[in-house]
Amino acid sequence: MTRTTLLRPAPLALALAAVLAPFAATAADKPDTWSGKVAPLATPWTAAVSPANALPEYPRPQLARPSLDHPQWLSLNGLWEYAATDGKGKPAFGQALKEKVLVPYPIESVLSGIQQHADDMLYRRMVDVPAAFTANGQHVQLNFGAVAQDATVYVNGKEVARHVGGYTSFSADITPALKPQGPQEIVVAVHAPVDGANVMVGKQRLKPEGIFYTPASGIWQSVWIEPVPATRLAQLDFMPAASLDAFTVNAKVQGSAAGATLHVTAYADGKAVGEASGPAGKPLKLAITAPHLWSPQDPFLYTFKASLAQGSQHDDVTSYAGLRTIGIKKVDGHNRIVLNGKPTFLLATLDQGYWPDGIHTAPTDEALKFDIQKTKDFGFNTIRKHIKVEPARWYYWADRIGLMVWQDMPAMPNGHNDKISEADKAGFRKDVTAIVEQLKGETSIIGWIPFNEGWGQWSIAAGGELAAQIKKLDGSRLVNARSGYNCCDTKGDTHAGDMIDVHDYQGPGLPAPDATRASMDGEHGGLTLGVPGHVWPNTAINPYGDVKDQAALNDGYVANTAVLRDKAPAIGVSGSVYTQITDVEGEHNGLYTYDRKVEKVDEARVRAINEATIKANSQP
Repeated sequence: MTRTTLLRPAPLALALAAVLAPFAATAADKPDTWSGKVAPLATPWTAAVSPANALPEYPRPQLARPSLDHPQWLSLNGLWEYAATDGKGKPAFGQALKEKVLVPYPIESVLSGIQQHADDMLYRRMVDVPAAFTANGQHVQLNFGAVAQDATVYVNGKEVARHVGGYTSFSADITPALKPQGPQEIVVAVHAPVDGANVMVGKQRLKPEGIFYTPASGIWQSVWIEPVPATRLAQLDFMPAASLDAFTVNAKVQGSAAGATLHVTAYADGKAVGEASGPAGKPLKLAITAPHLWSPQDPFLYTFKASLAQGSQHDDVTSYAGLRTIGIKKVDGHNRIVLNGKPTFLLATLDQGYWPDGIHTAPTDEALKFDIQKTKDFGFNTIRKHIKVEPARWYYWADRIGLMVWQDMPAMPNGHNDKISEADKAGFRKDVTAIVEQLKGETSIIGWIPFNEGWGQWSIAAGGELAAQIKKLDGSRLVNARSGYNCCDTKGDTHAGDMIDVHDYQGPGLPAPDATRASMDGEHGGLTLGVPGHVWPNTAINPYGDVKDQAALNDGYVANTAVLRDKAPAIGVSGSVYTQITDVEGEHNGLYTYDRKVEKVDEARVRAINEATIKANSQP
């Protein structure tokens, strides 16, 4: 039986905190959206979203096929037909669905036009494929950034793809299913159990409350088609060499790679600084002339042109990457994190990536960039992307603006770890592998976090098992096996991974490194201030530590961070994560309000203490 639930913000448990009276927002704060529905809490970008401009940017900057002269892609973002279903049997094809949904906003969001949850749903769209896409033997590829949770895709009644996993991208060659002419019918059937199953959901809950939030189901990242040759590039990763003077280029190829060759040229400020060629199935070493390293202070990015050639056909793409290394080494007797070989303190915010209008999906690309830019403006050098995976353009902005990223794995539902089956564990491991493989070319990501505070962690040993799995997939980054290990049973801790990570509210915690690991405070702070007119309706303040006004919040933040400046150097702590960059639903502990309209702190004061803290704990 499908569950269809009207999404209304739920109150928090009043026993946990003082009650924050619901504040009535003004009409200006609650504009009608494109569908006429009123946003529960509007951002500065809510009213700008329409069916004509739903996230129009090319979604995949590290494997881009468009050119300035001949854009070779077609966005399918916009209005689709929609219906909630019972999930039984195959869809009926050739029949219109009764509702309209704006893709790629999750169905529970006001921007989708639906604003309801359904366990099962159908999307339908008729698409005219440009004739140029099938000319000269080209194939047509249909791409999805992400669909939560289980998606089956049909073109003209033929199944072309099945994908399980709500945070990873997938593609399908739909050429065999296309009709010779006329509109093509695309139907997507989705099953979205949210926390009704042991799958990756992060903080989504069917009954949102407290530190858990509104679910984000269905198509929630961009959809597009593009023409490709029969043999084409599916992924292109540039991994910095430990020597910091070259990249290792790894290509994944779809189609028959027999006899195919890959040629890559690197550019710095438009000037060629290296090139390499070789068989498409083997790694290439791409040496760089006069290497220019990437860091938060200088987020320099090389651009690349790559061509996969096979006979007379070739697949030409562009990409980018930064040259940097991350690791741990002994400094003054302590294990410390080193960026490009230099001890660097990773001062981070917790960033959950939620929006009051789009939930998991930022309303616009400008909005997607906003939180990252403000984090940089505040003087932080790192973001902890908290139990969520973002669209590729989010990492592009982090790479370009210059923020290091701790990448969490989205957790399975917490609270019933004893009910996780062997199949659930296998599914989680498979999803972890898919996420690491998808994101390991992102310069900004410097470390992976498989488990947070034991959520969905079926045993103490599981932290070590997942850390080893990730290290095998990507040995170039750090692995923080158990963020907040002090929150959970530590008996039998295997000292897995590269980090000791405690959570301490208000803190900050100051854990000492041990013989094999560096140390950090993975969550602290959480100073709480609700701003009337800018809070998610009907919510109460969480008891992390409320303050009476903005002056007290400023003073509290500076005092909290000063502990890291003054005490962390002698202990050898390598980083911290302040909770958090923005309020999220019932949590009012952000440096910004949830609607991104009120900056609660004095940016200059925050930046000054942050820069002093990084300087005190780093070496030039």
